[in-house]
Amino acid sequence: MRLFDTSRQEIVPFECGETVLMYTCGITPYDATHLGHAFTFIQYDVLQRRLIDAGHFVKCVRNVTDVDDPLFAKARELGVHYLDLAAREEARFEGDMKALNALPVHSTPRASSAIPDIRGFIGMVIDRGFAYEAGGSVYFDVEKFPLFGSISHYSRDEMIALAKERGGNVEDPNKRNPLDFVLWHPSAADEPTWDTMWGPGRPGWHIECSALALRELGTTIDLHGGGSDLIFPHHECERAQSEAATGVPFVRHWMHVAMVYMDGHKMSKSRGNLVFVDKLRESHDPRAIRLGLIEHHYRHEWEWSTDLMPRNEHRLMAWSDSLVKPEDDKVLDDVRAALDDDLDTPAAVATLDSAATNGFSVRAGAALLGVSL
Repeated sequence: MRLFDTSRQEIVPFECGETVLMYTCGITPYDATHLGHAFTFIQYDVLQRRLIDAGHFVKCVRNVTDVDDPLFAKARELGVHYLDLAAREEARFEGDMKALNALPVHSTPRASSAIPDIRGFIGMVIDRGFAYEAGGSVYFDVEKFPLFGSISHYSRDEMIALAKERGGNVEDPNKRNPLDFVLWHPSAADEPTWDTMWGPGRPGWHIECSALALRELGTTIDLHGGGSDLIFPHHECERAQSEAATGVPFVRHWMHVAMVYMDGHKMSKSRGNLVFVDKLRESHDPRAIRLGLIEHHYRHEWEWSTDLMPRNEHRLMAWSDSLVKPEDDKVLDDVRAALDDDLDTPAAVATLDSAATNGFSVRAGAALLGVSL
């Protein structure tokens, strides 16, 4: 299998052992699953299926960020406890993933479960000289980590702009460098608080995934993924603090899934231009929704359109009609070859379209893509 590596910026062999250690950044559970979320997680699901098909055991961890600013803000707006909101939305997300036939992952740890791990992790970073205390917070010192920026390859100005856009307070007067990021900081009056030797407060966003990855998978992961909007600052910061703490490489292969657009803009909860999976499920076969996602390549942005579902309902019918036709081993081999070529799901789907049209069953190939006929 060959996959594009974000850090190396090229398609390279995906090298792994019999067991594949995979970490995918999961949801912040404050609203329903939209197509952008589903596109990301279904692409990683197809990857897992092909790796299992090739004889690997996949240990995939997908975290739940239940300690984070957007969740607290939504709970505050609704007048509910943040953990109650998180539990409700996590259950809705899991229902969507089950309906879309996503494989169960190895674990779905919550950030709130990792506070002791986070405290210990921050202590490791401080002890190794990569962090400092100021104004009641603990910050990571990016100047101490020369490789900072080598996943995203963004310029300093680009990183500052993205940090500002994506939740980083670049004008914080306690920072030595605007790109320094928070490991621990004081909580607001209505937010959860935990005691530490640096003062009461709560963890920063990035440290949660590092601590969970270390706890669940160990110091080095075969593949780390998420949406492309997480490349910076989240994954850049994760990598820096993880390698600062452990002294060994954090991730062997970085894989990111492109954004889904609607009305010319990235689907986002802040903009409200969303198509929710649970709403689509009310009027469409979930298998057709899954097909609508995997007909797009994971590295290519795409725009939602109203013909997506009718097209894939028709495709699902054609594939189902093929079941009475003979099998051809070459069909499954061609699907495998497509997935091994940078997870080319559009080529795999086209292979099955052609096979169904030409009088062959596509049952085995569809199953590899996670579509049960």
